[in-house]
Amino acid sequence: MILLDYRDKRPLYEQVEEKLEHLIVCGVLKPNTKMPSVRSLAVELSINPNTIQRAYAALEQAGFLYTIVGRGNFVSPESNWQSSKHKALKNDFTKIIEQALEAGMTPASLQQILDQTITKQKEGQSHD
Repeated sequence: MILLDYRDKRPLYEQVEEKLEHLIVCGVLKPNTKMPSVRSLAVELSINPNTIQRAYAALEQAGFLYTIVGRGNFVSPESNWQSSKHKALKNDFTKIIEQALEAGMTPASLQQILDQTITKQKEGQSHD
């Protein structure tokens, strides 16, 4: 389910958070699905439970998880996290475009990259 890269310079909780977010966004983890307990996921990944707790807290703050006291953590419905995810992606995309333009790339070359990426993504989906 989750593979951690110990050579990655990012903290382990960020890696866990990123991997779980990806599983939620891709639909592998369905809305209202109960997440593994902090302790069981920590044992499975052989890491400190505080690391999992920190990742769960960040995911809850971002709207990807919700907690029911005494029952555990659950995957939030898409409507809870989608707008914040879109906003974050838009901000990241804008920064990259600004950096590319500052580096001398033309709007036409950026459009070509965008078109190629979208085409590649569509082709990949049609093979599923």
